[in-house]
Amino acid sequence: MNLSGKTALLTGATGGIGCAIAQALAGEGLSLILTARDSEKLARLQQELMGKGHLTLSVDLTQATGREALLKLAADQGVDLLINNAGINQLALLEQVSDSDLAGIIETNLMVPMMLCRDFLPLLEGRPESAIINIGSILGSIGYAGSVTYCATKFGLRGFSEALRRELADRSVQVVYFAPRATATPFNSDKMVAMNEVLGTAVDSAEAVAKDFIKTLKQEKPHNRYLGWPEKFFVRVNGLLPKLVDKALYKQLPIIRRFAGR
Repeated sequence: MNLSGKTALLTGATGGIGCAIAQALAGEGLSLILTARDSEKLARLQQELMGKGHLTLSVDLTQATGREALLKLAADQGVDLLINNAGINQLALLEQVSDSDLAGIIETNLMVPMMLCRDFLPLLEGRPESAIINIGSILGSIGYAGSVTYCATKFGLRGFSEALRRELADRSVQVVYFAPRATATPFNSDKMVAMNEVLGTAVDSAEAVAKDFIKTLKQEKPHNRYLGWPEKFFVRVNGLLPKLVDKALYKQLPIIRRFAGR
């Protein structure tokens, strides 16, 4: 995909991965529409970006009014790339998850991207080369204890992306599912960081993820992308021989329970 002269809309722009992706896209010369809930963080990010003319909009995308405002801004500016990056995580055992937490994670991580894809599709189809990029996770392919609600939403987002790509196979909009592994950002709670250290989990920097994101977009036909070794290998193993992964992750269960149960 040729990125030159394109306009990208990025949700969750003030998060760790969001900021890094915004910086990388601006460095490639794209015009950006950035959205998140915190207007002050958006303003600081806008000032830090290379290039001029980047726009920001502080809205709550779980609300119809927020999505409508974003759609209006995008319709006025034109959008080539819709990047669904906004998301929330929670390290907790299922019995600890409240109804409101469960609903919030599902709404933010899965329902909002689905609704934005639906609403923005007419705009994207009006562009000569356009794409939807849904930011998923390795945990959208490997179920992981202590992250059951997060995994459920990312599994759902992966399935949605696959189905939508096939539904749009005879149209101009490409659909990409981009799945990082653990990344060092404020997205992770202190107890999640501590757990990853005890488990020896490999963690990427947000800048490394953003660099791979740009590399993925520049492919002639961007497709699903899974980051990290051996994580992307375990994605394949989990699909073919899930019991092997069950046994490997079972050894981690006492540590996960210790941190998730706090």
